[in-house]
Amino acid sequence: MNRNLCIAAALALFSMAAFAAEDVVTAVEGTVKKVDAGSKTVVVKTADGTEHTIHVVKRTTVHGTTETAKGTKDAFHGLEEGSEVVVHVTTKGTDETAQEIDRVGKDGLKTTEGTVSHIDRGAKTIAVKTADGTEETYRLTDHAAKDIAEGTEKSAKVTVYYTEEAGRKIAHFCKKIS
Repeated sequence: MNRNLCIAAALALFSMAAFAAEDVVTAVEGTVKKVDAGSKTVVVKTADGTEHTIHVVKRTTVHGTTETAKGTKDAFHGLEEGSEVVVHVTTKGTDETAQEIDRVGKDGLKTTEGTVSHIDRGAKTIAVKTADGTEETYRLTDHAAKDIAEGTEKSAKVTVYYTEEAGRKIAHFCKKIS
């Protein structure tokens, strides 16, 4: 009886540890309302008026800012009030922590609009056919792959926010167009 109880307890602990290791990442899209370097937070206001206070940590990556800002040691890498962003966050209780911040508005990440022609979630790629008929293939970041996992299927109209790295197009966020 004691042995079975120990095995059950060990399995429960293992399951909880495995669940904790798989933080769910969600995307918050909006405009930076406030940057607070003292508390290392960014307040992002979404289109519906909701405000998210998001913690920026050492491992947070920022894309779509100027090269000058990328070289700074500033945790916010050139983000400022009014910046349009997509923040990939993990949530624990009511605390949201930024894993990645993508500046998507003017002077942010490059964009392409088109129709999804192929998604390979295993290979983390998406192919998009643009209005002029060309087909572009993008490598999906881990966060983008999770964002696109729900609600986007072949023939969906999307905007792809991307960077170019070593000659490859890297999609950081894909937004379904209504």
